[in-house]
Amino acid sequence: MKKIILAVAFLYAATAVSAQSERYMAAMKNNIAAIDTSFRNPANLLSLANNFERIANAEKNQWLPYYYAALCQVNYAYMEQDKSKIDAIADKATLLIDKADSLSPDNSEISCVKSMIASSHMMVNPMQRYMEYGAEINLHLDAAMKQDPNNPRPEYLKGQGLKYTPEQFGGGCATAKPVLQASLDKYNAFKPASELHPNWGKQRVELLLGECK
Repeated sequence: MKKIILAVAFLYAATAVSAQSERYMAAMKNNIAAIDTSFRNPANLLSLANNFERIANAEKNQWLPYYYAALCQVNYAYMEQDKSKIDAIADKATLLIDKADSLSPDNSEISCVKSMIASSHMMVNPMQRYMEYGAEINLHLDAAMKQDPNNPRPEYLKGQGLKYTPEQFGGGCATAKPVLQASLDKYNAFKPASELHPNWGKQRVELLLGECK
């Protein structure tokens, strides 16, 4: 009788875990699929960031929900027109990506988002903040390249930054193009670890390269 009770309990627990896993997968897929179209309305990015944070709070051992929450949050910062609000938005993204980092240290994708957050802070006043945040951006991108040499996103972010840097400061298409091409080459060979793992940026790289022809 005791063995039967234990078997039933084990089966119930396994079923509950499976159902929870299925709910997590479904919630993540739905929200990831909504990211691209959310750029049409910045408020949607913030809603998605909140959705991912709720998933993260329910699944406390998963780094990906915190990662996507931070990614949406920092992209929302990029699209904020009122520069006085950007630092607070970026600070929230930092809190989220730090939680992802605690669950998955030395992660190339997380380092990329950290570089994006530093970039958003710099956007508030590029002339005054370049010395501080320019170094931080490069620090995170260099780390991301070392953590995963096959990840195309560090070169994408670096190349994008170079493209929009004035030529007199070492930027422009001539400098950016080989970096963006290296990123595209990696995108063409890149396969995400799962359907939930990061797989964004290729279309943007192709667009940037097209603008540099």
